[in-house]
Amino acid sequence: MAEPQTSRSVELSSQERLLAAAKRLFSGRGYENTSTAMIAREALTSESQLVKHFGGKEGLLEAIFDDGWDRLSAQFPAIDAIPNNRQKLGMILELFLRAFEQDPLLKELMLLESRRMRKASPDVMLTRGYQGFLARIDAILQDMSKQGELKPGLTPVAVRSAVIGMMEGMLREQLLFQRHQGSEPLDREMIRKVFTLIFGALLT
Repeated sequence: MAEPQTSRSVELSSQERLLAAAKRLFSGRGYENTSTAMIAREALTSESQLVKHFGGKEGLLEAIFDDGWDRLSAQFPAIDAIPNNRQKLGMILELFLRAFEQDPLLKELMLLESRRMRKASPDVMLTRGYQGFLARIDAILQDMSKQGELKPGLTPVAVRSAVIGMMEGMLREQLLFQRHQGSEPLDREMIRKVFTLIFGALLT
């Protein structure tokens, strides 16, 4: 005889359904064009459950991003074991490319919605997971700076800004080509090649 469902299992199931529904709708319709009523209906639950678990639509978007960052972060210990800092950053790029290929909905949301302004303040949405990712990049670049691996006069923050901007820019351009022209002039190999050349120019 099957065990009765506990309130805990029902609660988790409700959260998972809400996250999956929001991810599909935000990606397909856009964040602004998706209401909490649509999300609740798609998830076969109520708006009160959405508010209970996530506080609202913005909380759902943050939870989607943090879930994506958590899945990426779970693979970082293997990167930490690599002794070469350049290879570490190259592997982080590979993780991004692989993760976005496996989850195109997350790719669309991260690249098109992740810099949304918060309604309650003038701050841009920077999720817990993203800030943790930046801290990891900063630690690698600070170590490279101490080892004299960065070009003279370049700070870790400046290099990080360039590296992150380059990665996001190429991936966003790839996405826009796919969505509007059905082509992909920026495939994984081209992105890797450009990243390696430009990042290499910042190093000694």
